[in-house]
Amino acid sequence: MKYVVVLYDGMADYPVPALGGKTPMEAAKKPVFDSLAQKGEVGLVKTIPDGVKPGSDVANLSVLGYDPRKYHKGRSPLEAANLGIKMAADDVALRCNLVTLSDEDNYDDKTMIDYSAGDISSGEAAEIIRSVDERFGSDKYSFYSGVSYRHCLIVHGGTTQLGKMTPPHDISKRVIGPYISAHKNAVDLTRMMRESYAFLKDHPVNKKRVSQGKLPANSVWFWGEGTCTELPSYKSLFGVDASMISAVDLLNGIGFLAGMRTPRIPGATGYIDTNFKGKAEAAVNELKSGQNFVYLHFEAPDECGHRNEPENKVRSIELIDELVLPVLLDYLRSQGDFRIMILPDHPTPIATLTHASDPVPYMIYDSTNERGGVDTINENTAAKTGNFVDVGHELMKIFIGTE
Repeated sequence: MKYVVVLYDGMADYPVPALGGKTPMEAAKKPVFDSLAQKGEVGLVKTIPDGVKPGSDVANLSVLGYDPRKYHKGRSPLEAANLGIKMAADDVALRCNLVTLSDEDNYDDKTMIDYSAGDISSGEAAEIIRSVDERFGSDKYSFYSGVSYRHCLIVHGGTTQLGKMTPPHDISKRVIGPYISAHKNAVDLTRMMRESYAFLKDHPVNKKRVSQGKLPANSVWFWGEGTCTELPSYKSLFGVDASMISAVDLLNGIGFLAGMRTPRIPGATGYIDTNFKGKAEAAVNELKSGQNFVYLHFEAPDECGHRNEPENKVRSIELIDELVLPVLLDYLRSQGDFRIMILPDHPTPIATLTHASDPVPYMIYDSTNERGGVDTINENTAAKTGNFVDVGHELMKIFIGTE
C-alpha cells in the first residue's frame, strides 16, 4: 500500500465578497480533487487543540500524527533543524523575518508594508543576513539564512519568556508599535529590530531592489521563539518509510526531526509561482525509490490568504488540481493499492489575513474501498457529512489504518 498526503496549507476559508460570497474552495475548479471526494471519506478535522494559537507548526504536527500539546516546543526550532543548526539545551531559536516597513522617522510609527519583503530571493536575503550577523552577531546571538524572507536567530543561553513576539503576517498594513514586545527580556531583540532599519535601508541589496521597483528588506523582525525539539521517528510511529516534500524550512525541519527523507526541489518557492509539477514528480520519485509514504506540502494557498489575494488563492488550488494530482494518480494507479488524503492544515481567511482555529475539511480516498462521498468538496459539504475528527493527531492513524 502506498500512502500520499497532499497538504494545501491554509486552504480553508470563510465566504469572500470578492468571490461572490464563495470560499476559495467553492470558487475553484478542481475536478480531480472532486472526483476523489465523490468516492472517498469526507469530513472535518480539528487540527488546532483548544487554547493553542493556530499556526502551520501546530497544525502540521497534528496532521502528521504528533500530539502538538506534547511535541510542540515553538516554531523556530523546527525551522532551525532544517538549516542544520544543532541547538544546545539552553538555546532559544526565533524566526527572523526580513520585512518591509514604511519610512516614518520613529520606528514604532512605521507600518508593516510586507512581511515577506516583496518575496525577496534567497540569494539576496543571504547577503542581508550576512550583514545582520556582522552587525549583531556575538557569542550570544547567531544568525542563519534560510529561504526567501524566512531566517533564523539562535540566542545562546536565551529564554522564551519574551512577552508578545507578534508574527509579522498577523499585522499586515498595521502600525507596528503596539505589536512590539515591551518585556524586559526582549529589550536586546527589539533594539536589534529598531537598529536594523537604520543600516538596512541603505544596504546595497536594497538600493538595487528599489532601483528595480521592488520592495526593500529594510528591517528584521523576530518571533516564533522556542527551545530544542525532538520527535519520535515516523517509522517507529506508523511503520512506513516516509518522505517530506516542501519548499519551507518549517515542514522540512519537521521531516528531518521525524527521520523522513526531505529532497530539495528546484524552483520550489512556497508561493503561487512554485514548481508544482516538479514537486509532484519528486513525490513520484520518492515512491519509486522505495518510500511508501509521502507528505506533499504546498504553501501557496496560505501565502495568498495572508496577502489578501483571493483570486490567487483560488488559482493555487486549481494549479494543484491541474499539475499535481494527475501526476500522482497516474503513478499510484499503475502500482496497485493506495490511499491519498487531501486537506488543509488550518484556515487562513482572506477576511482576517491570518490563521484561524476552525476545523478543516479532509478527504481520504482508498483505492480498495471506494464509497459514496460528496459531489464537490468544500467547507460546507464536508460539514454536512457529519464526519468529525475532534482530535487532529488521531486522523493519521485513521488514514494509515493503525486505528
